[in-house]
Amino acid sequence: QLVESGGGLVQAGGSLRLSCAASGPTFSSYALGWFRQAPGKEREFVAAISWSIGDTFYTDSVKGRFTISRDNAKNMVYLQMNSLKPEDTAIYYCAAHNRGTYLRPLYEYDYWGQGTQVTVSS
Repeated sequence: QLVESGGGLVQAGGSLRLSCAASGPTFSSYALGWFRQAPGKEREFVAAISWSIGDTFYTDSVKGRFTISRDNAKNMVYLQMNSLKPEDTAIYYCAAHNRGTYLRPLYEYDYWGQGTQVTVSS
């Protein structure tokens, strides 16, 4: 089970830190990702982190602004979002999988949270 928190309303240029709490004894064996879905758009990949070494990957539009991290001791994954833009407005979802390499398409993520709303005002 994955539960996101930390969303909210922020002005452009501001920051938010999303958290995702995971339950289950094998958390450290799962790769984790953040996705987002804006109104009227498809859900899209934002960032991913591997299960042990902590390799990370970001979509181009958030590189240099967002940072994904994880704390396996606490079963937590985070998304630090800086320099937020109105186009970052979306529902943000945490997701997990344990299939092969950590970079997998959306449909291969097996577990999803309920999402948390991020709204960036101009």
